[in-house]
Amino acid sequence: MLAFTRSRAWQQFKNHRRGMLSLKIFICLFALSLLAPLWSNDQPLWVQYEGKSYQPIVNTYLETEFGGDFETPTDYLDPFIKQRLQDGDNWAVYPLNPYAATTLNDFDFEPFPAAPSKQHWLGTDDRGRDVLARLVYGFRDSVVFGLVLTLITTVIGLVLGAIQGYFGGKVDLIMQRFMEVWGGLPELYLLIILASFFEPSLLTLLVLLSLFSWMDTNTYIRAEFLKNRQMDYVQVARAMGASHTHVMLRHILPNSLTPVIALLPFKISGAILALTSLDFLGLGVASHKPSLGELLAQSKDNLDAWWIGVPTFMTLVCLLLLLIFIGEALRAALDVRRSK
Repeated sequence: MLAFTRSRAWQQFKNHRRGMLSLKIFICLFALSLLAPLWSNDQPLWVQYEGKSYQPIVNTYLETEFGGDFETPTDYLDPFIKQRLQDGDNWAVYPLNPYAATTLNDFDFEPFPAAPSKQHWLGTDDRGRDVLARLVYGFRDSVVFGLVLTLITTVIGLVLGAIQGYFGGKVDLIMQRFMEVWGGLPELYLLIILASFFEPSLLTLLVLLSLFSWMDTNTYIRAEFLKNRQMDYVQVARAMGASHTHVMLRHILPNSLTPVIALLPFKISGAILALTSLDFLGLGVASHKPSLGELLAQSKDNLDAWWIGVPTFMTLVCLLLLLIFIGEALRAALDVRRSK
């Protein structure tokens, strides 16, 4: 029966054209961002120099390897190095966009921020870094952060909500009082205070936001367990001597996941918005890290540099719209009131 329900829900999801198209676009964009080091990087993919093969994208080579004078990591944007890699039978394969998120090209002579050009398709920011590269890497980090935060908070909410709803009584009462106190804490103020003690990073933000973002999942699961624990199949399982863990995992949980699954895309979008907002306010990751919020903050400080704010805003809007459309399709597919 459960397999039939899953099959029917998947079929209904595929029939939702806008949601299915949004899922495909989202997967393609996310895959491209994960592969960004292969097509947006300041290290060549392959170098053939004087009969030897080099893989700069994997290994670090000193400048002296290519005829330079200094024993420092090779700057492949240096015109001298580029010329050395083109002389004779030498050649190099550069990524499509020869800039990484933190690349500072010392051989750019345009004032920063620079408008879009052949060298920088979306221009540079106020520190000379390539906007396209920072946009792609920021997109990747935002989606990964949203997925991981959603996974962590969903698991915490599932565990605590299941315990509350299944056992009820004093256990439920005590945990509800704790949630009321915990939920009343000023989350933003705590983040500001804790940010002054810890070095800003995605891991730090992940831990801090996980402390508060599990309560909505907990509420749904608690309500579902309170309802489903009174069902006949649960009473029969108890009468047959099934353990509490068996009853919770095998009988109640599979029938309580519908609202949680339907809300997953919206939780991901909420996590991405939270990260973007904190980065915009300067409470998120360090400024040298690629971030959509940091790009938006730069656009606020450089209103004439439209190439920073417009692409970032459009990327964020498109990302959130894709997740919302996926969530709508998922909610429609899991709606038991719909006909088969």
